Amino acid sequence: MFLPRPLSRVRTLLLAVVLASILTWSLRNWRQQVESQSTISTDGTLSSSTPQKTIGQDIEGHIRFWRHLQHLLAVNEPKTEPPLRLGSAPSIRFEEANPDDRPEMLDMLPEDVEAMKGAHSGFVEEIKKNAPKLHYAPNTRGLVSTAGGSYLPVLVISLRMLRQTGSELPVEVFLADEEEYEDYVCDVVLPSLNARCVVLSHILDAVPKIMDIQKYQFKLFAMLFSSFEEILFLDADAFPLRQPESLFTSEPFKSKNMVTWPDFWASTVSSYYYEIASQPVPEKAIRQSSESGEVLLSKKTHLKTLLLSTYYNFWGPDLYYALLSQGAAGEGDKETFVAAALALEEPYYQVTEPICAIGHRIKGGMAGSAMVQYDPVEDYALTQKGEWRVHGSKAAPPRAFFIHANFPKFNPATVFDEQAVNPAFDESGSYTRAWTIPENVIEGFGLDVERQFWKEILWTACELETKFKSWDGRKGICKGVKKYWNAMFMDTKSES
Repeated sequence: MFLPRPLSRVRTLLLAVVLASILTWSLRNWRQQVESQSTISTDGTLSSSTPQKTIGQDIEGHIRFWRHLQHLLAVNEPKTEPPLRLGSAPSIRFEEANPDDRPEMLDMLPEDVEAMKGAHSGFVEEIKKNAPKLHYAPNTRGLVSTAGGSYLPVLVISLRMLRQTGSELPVEVFLADEEEYEDYVCDVVLPSLNARCVVLSHILDAVPKIMDIQKYQFKLFAMLFSSFEEILFLDADAFPLRQPESLFTSEPFKSKNMVTWPDFWASTVSSYYYEIASQPVPEKAIRQSSESGEVLLSKKTHLKTLLLSTYYNFWGPDLYYALLSQGAAGEGDKETFVAAALALEEPYYQVTEPICAIGHRIKGGMAGSAMVQYDPVEDYALTQKGEWRVHGSKAAPPRAFFIHANFPKFNPATVFDEQAVNPAFDESGSYTRAWTIPENVIEGFGLDVERQFWKEILWTACELETKFKSWDGRKGICKGVKKYWNAMFMDTKSES
């Protein structure tokens, strides 16, 4: 049966309209996909890349792990009152401390010590016989960090410094929740740097909470939930000067599977902690405290250390932070890694070369705005030969490996604000370089690290000025950094 010619024409016209609509929709959808897959290369140009997921490939594995671990944390809760603080332990530089002086700035009732000892013993026994199964991709390595809010711009700068070393290690950046997820940064900027965002609340909120976890406790959870078997954790404001790939394949990591770096201070662990952890009190409690801006660890070999460190952090704010630091500088998660490894008798290596502050000269001293940590491979080679510079050896130092630009944060939006330390200004208010002393340390870098650092600050300030949520409403970020750059670094070979 044939339709009359006019109806046939109408049908043809309608079909054409429908086909056109479908083609238009398909083209629009294709363009959106292409745009969502676009990334910014290190030179600021757009290139195509596969979009990255915001959670692990099998989030259920992480959720099962967390359900089991949180149960163990709850069952072995140390049900005691916080230790009574009698004051804060003095922050004495390691090289100036007296090994025979043991600070005792806490007071605890005997029954509270016994209660904590029982809970600690119960948790250790559980993880030894039935540890929760970590979920990660075997035979993988990568960097892990935490960020969000005002730390995201700082992180982008650090990642660009990482890529300047030639490193190709993937990076996972952990955010607290969906509110911290910034579409353009997580979907475009970070993938261009072989990094991706992971939202912690996707995992933590999938299991009924027994308590809220604060941001300063997130470091351990980022390490636990990362997809890598071997991890280098870096704070958002820390970056390497050399390719960190070499650290994974060399001693001391090859045999120890855990490497930490020192803080400025002597250890101030309370004697109560040793009693609670069923460990003998060291004859000389003096040792370098730890600085957790950098931690190198194998999750395969040091699962129990990670779990016990998580226990110390989970119950840390009221209990273990005080027991491990007694109010000394930087009290928090930083001492939990070594404490856990020692309690479980798992091997680790802490770099012996003391941390070094860098900054610029001011009247009466130095305006320090960053810390230098040293190469564990070269440090280990020295200690294996009996050369302990921290104990007076005159051997040449290991090379600098990390810079932790921590005070203040080199956030392009705030770095020029009046602060306790003003890295970009001298005492007269004129521009100055941030890092000029100690001269031998700066010269030992072998290249102008500060210039490269400010170049990445400039790129971030100008290319992403309107992209970060924490910069909403702020004007002149690019202009301010460019003015400083032109004054301090502009020459015939540089770019404005």
